[in-house]
Amino acid sequence: MYYHASPVEGIRQLEPRISNHGVPLIYFSKKRENVLVYLSNAVEKYCRETGFAYAGRWQKWGPYGFDKDGIQRLEEYYPDALEKTYKGVSGYIYRAEAVTDSGFALQIPDGVTSSEPVAVAGVEFVPDAYEAILEAERSGLIRILRYEQMSDKMREWNRRTILEEYEGAADHPEYRHFLRGNFPDIITT
Repeated sequence: MYYHASPVEGIRQLEPRISNHGVPLIYFSKKRENVLVYLSNAVEKYCRETGFAYAGRWQKWGPYGFDKDGIQRLEEYYPDALEKTYKGVSGYIYRAEAVTDSGFALQIPDGVTSSEPVAVAGVEFVPDAYEAILEAERSGLIRILRYEQMSDKMREWNRRTILEEYEGAADHPEYRHFLRGNFPDIITT
């Protein structure tokens, strides 16, 4: 089984879209819990909630990685990031039985992409993405590194990375707005 998350209801066939990689793809995971992070985009949600008008393609915020055992690890880079991003957000997890792998090298454990349309075999409504993420954590399916648990070394990495992200986002005012709002101690301009 393959899983794909979307805020859009009623999809019967998933279609490739231009991705962060600049290629039209549909992204899937072989693990349901790994797509929960795609039910909300922190950048888009923050901008809409703060009244920042933007008509372009939203920058993605991917605060996750994978532990050595392949389990997804969500990381909070600012206080209460998971709750601010996912609490109260609903969406849909679409299932597909067959996917023609595009061959695009994702380098994400259990990730698969298709460059061809994929028929939907089933759908699950997720009423609250935050609660679903916490349940996956309780079940041992994902891990969460909370902001308060970050080591000094990780905090320094976070500071450097946010500054680099801000500098590199000259063409993404929505992303800069998000970074200024959530990292006011780092972005002081």
